[in-house]
Amino acid sequence: MNPIRSGASFDRSGSGASWDAYWQGSGAAEAWSTGGVGHPAIREFWLDFLRDAAKAFARPVLLDIASGNGAVVETAQGLFAGRPLDIRCVDLSAAAVANIRRRFPSVQGLVCDARSIPLPSGTCDLVTSQFGVDYAGPGAAAEAARLVTAGGRLALLLHHHSGALYDECVDSLDAVSRLRDADFIPRAIAMFRAGFAAVRGGDRGPYEVAATQLAPAARVLEEIIAERGESVAGGTLATLYAGVARIHDRLPHYDPDDVIAWLTRMDDELAPFAGRLASMLDCALDQEAFDGVCGEIRDAGVTIEQGGPLLAPGCSRPLAWAVVATRSPASKP
Repeated sequence: MNPIRSGASFDRSGSGASWDAYWQGSGAAEAWSTGGVGHPAIREFWLDFLRDAAKAFARPVLLDIASGNGAVVETAQGLFAGRPLDIRCVDLSAAAVANIRRRFPSVQGLVCDARSIPLPSGTCDLVTSQFGVDYAGPGAAAEAARLVTAGGRLALLLHHHSGALYDECVDSLDAVSRLRDADFIPRAIAMFRAGFAAVRGGDRGPYEVAATQLAPAARVLEEIIAERGESVAGGTLATLYAGVARIHDRLPHYDPDDVIAWLTRMDDELAPFAGRLASMLDCALDQEAFDGVCGEIRDAGVTIEQGGPLLAPGCSRPLAWAVVATRSPASKP
């Protein structure tokens, strides 16, 4: 019997160390996924903003705040390919900044709190942040606006408390929490260790015990996927389930070290990923909180041209809050 197919058919934290745990070695950015943050409507928002910027500035200085995995940096690099562009990224996590600089050597990196960025006022033509200013909390929007030069532009995406991405985070956090509680990955590791030993001629008894112990955890994973869909947690639970089943079916064809290393990495990154999801939910803004962010921007002397929900075509529920603002050419930060 295949144990994988038995039963059913197969803070918000201000700590840089906590974010380093997420981004270390690309962290959960590789092993797990936050799904909707790569939505086409979000990418289109940045492309529209950056296309306008390309028309207005010959050689813009772009500061991306709370850069994370560098989504905005990557989009800007692609759009300005072959054109002068000075990009600086800021993040509380040294690991995140190091990852971006490794991918984009021309980008300057700065490790600091988004509420206190050690740069002179009014020195950046473009200031951007995709789901970062909201994590930093009150004061971060004003700090972002402070850095916008006369005639410069500010663009922010913020988590929406009643939006589609919020619900996706709720589903993903529930799925990951149940996966951890079921000990699916540790039990899969134990089964594969015993299974590889049996393939090499060892006793099959430990393998059969481990396979029996994995079966109920596999059923939990099946239930999660049935309830939440294969795309939950960016589709990683479904990929994990299918991968374990595939390896089990062809065990002699796999390298034991590679299999155990893969599962160990997945298990190590579960806790940081769950923490990331919880932080997303914690920092999501309702209307009153979003109005407060807009107030910070206005008080810093920057005029909001677009401020409200970001909607995807054909979708009535917002993906995020979006802000696009400009400092008057005659204004001083």
